[in-house]
Amino acid sequence: MKILSTDLQKDFSAEDGKAYRPRQSVNFIRNTLIPFCHEQNIKITEIISDYRQPRPGDTGDCCHPGEWGYESEIPDDIRQSKAWVKCMNSPIWVRENGGDSENAPGLPYQDTHGFSEWLMTVVGSPEESEEVVLIGLTMDCCVLCTAQELTFRGYRVYMLYEGTDPYSGDDCEKEYLANHSPLTNWAEIITWKELSLKLREHD
Repeated sequence: MKILSTDLQKDFSAEDGKAYRPRQSVNFIRNTLIPFCHEQNIKITEIISDYRQPRPGDTGDCCHPGEWGYESEIPDDIRQSKAWVKCMNSPIWVRENGGDSENAPGLPYQDTHGFSEWLMTVVGSPEESEEVVLIGLTMDCCVLCTAQELTFRGYRVYMLYEGTDPYSGDDCEKEYLANHSPLTNWAEIITWKELSLKLREHD
């Protein structure tokens, strides 16, 4: 069972971030999930974003490589392998010089093969009945897009209820999204109580 984090970067998660909003999931990940992973020697796989312009169709401009806002909340010692760097909501969208602070970014393009190969390396084959638990930001945008891509590839996808939030950070919206489509088309909601038991059983 693999844990996959999406966009848990300081521009989204920290109070001084360019796209910050208060979200309870960030505190949960910092104060509960990460200490648990340290204790149980569990690694977290990670997708992060390089949201520099140009990005046709999206005017957002944050998570610049080399800057504080690009940094991840996931500690180096529990991060598994190299993070996948995307440049749009869906993880299949990448760019030349993505994550490279020394060079200007290229235009977004789709790399479905590269993303599939990365998943095979850090998660494993869906034929091996690999289960993936998604955390990060946000459940109605980038985490949802990740759930779709994983489901299309045959993985069994969970979304940790306490480990993600909607863009708004609103608890009522979160509860609604967790129990209705489209989110429920692409992921099963799992609670921390359920997940922590499963992870201990896998250990």
